Amino acid sequence: MRLIIPLLLLAACQSGGLTCSDIHVRDADTIVLDGRNGTPVRFEGVDAPETDTPEGLNAKQWMIGFVTGKTVRCELTGEMHRDHHIGTCDVDGGDLSATVIAAGHALGFTNYSGGRYARFEKPAAKSRLKRARYC
Repeated sequence: MRLIIPLLLLAACQSGGLTCSDIHVRDADTIVLDGRNGTPVRFEGVDAPETDTPEGLNAKQWMIGFVTGKTVRCELTGEMHRDHHIGTCDVDGGDLSATVIAAGHALGFTNYSGGRYARFEKPAAKSRLKRARYC
């Protein structure tokens, strides 16, 4: 059974977008619903660089800019990865996983998506980003 969690990102977010009353962006493949201590959702099918790299910090900033002030709707699969729920999230009716990959900030993560996002990978991103060992 999939759970649907609607979320409105409020304009009350600080200019850096790192804190908001309802959401926290951990990186380009994980958001936390209901603030920093809420429900972490890892995007199904996304392998984004970690924030201890310049690419990861850039991807996180892109994600913050992309979702701030928009409506995000997440559907959880019931699967977990570490402390993260696995889910798909939509922004303005578009699949956020496909969007971040198509923007060149992440690669596809086949373990949870069966490769459905591989077609969105950009050649430049494939040469620039390192795929995680567990993908």
